[in-house]
Amino acid sequence: MSTSRDTVLARIRSALTDVPAGEEATRPPVHRDYRFAHVLDDPEAVLDLLAENLADYRARVHRCTEETLPGLLARLLADHGSRSVAVPPGLPAAWLAAAEAERRPDDGTLTAHRLDTTDSVVTGCALAVAETGTIILDGGPGQGRRVLTLVPDHHVCVVRADQVVASVPQALPRLDPARPHTWISGPSATSDIELTRVEGVHGPRTLDVVLVEDHDPRN
Repeated sequence: MSTSRDTVLARIRSALTDVPAGEEATRPPVHRDYRFAHVLDDPEAVLDLLAENLADYRARVHRCTEETLPGLLARLLADHGSRSVAVPPGLPAAWLAAAEAERRPDDGTLTAHRLDTTDSVVTGCALAVAETGTIILDGGPGQGRRVLTLVPDHHVCVVRADQVVASVPQALPRLDPARPHTWISGPSATSDIELTRVEGVHGPRTLDVVLVEDHDPRN
């Protein structure tokens, strides 16, 4: 008597009988003749598009230089009324040098309960995608565990200009598929109930994104 498993495997074998000689059934060629981006190949245009789409998702976007970054981060934490901030391993110490909030390093003492009493978290990112207004975290240095950016109600994410790509097809080759990816497009929100938008459902209610450029964006 055949089992459901035998039936499924038999159907798979039957479906693969027409695989051309010399081609692996599990690795067919993928035709990538689609357009890889829909924005001009201009770093300034790509950065502007990211800022526009992040704002459209209700993230708060700020632009600065490396020199003015510590002061800006200190102001964002103060404006939010943050008395404590979670610090992932590998976050540059200079970033929070001007902040007055209590630093809570992720050194094994940040339990879910302690994170729930932490006002903010500051992280870097792996990449950002301009066309979708998306920030990608992969748990690398300065990003930390996924829970760090899910429990505190306020997430400040620093994005360097050289981490911004135009499109998802440009982003994927630069990402390590073995790492845990978190793709963020704006603050946590849902409109499941009667299409009423509710923020802070399964992550931070407030997302501040800081774009760090080589030159003063005001000039």
